[in-house]
Amino acid sequence: MPRKSLQTLSEPMYYVLLALTKELYGTEIMNEVRRISGGRINIGPGTLYTMLDKFASNNLIKRTNHSLSTKSYIITDDGKQMLKEEYARLNTLLNDGQGIVEGL
Repeated sequence: MPRKSLQTLSEPMYYVLLALTKELYGTEIMNEVRRISGGRINIGPGTLYTMLDKFASNNLIKRTNHSLSTKSYIITDDGKQMLKEEYARLNTLLNDGQGIVEGL
């Protein structure tokens, strides 16, 4: 059975949604993702804007600044719900493996 689009998030997608819990524009999003992830996740502009378009078309984020030079974004209620679901899914993965991995 094919997986539904955006049923789960990749690691960079998760961090972009985390970053967009406050209004940011492109460079700020990349910097915030790097900060939140402790430098582990670096997203380039091409990847970021492809991701932002996909999120916007799925109503997970919305564009808040409509000037020609700066595009700002923020998470929507649907995006917050998706973020909460992904957070719960990741916690389940950790809890399921905790006893097994700690016993190795």
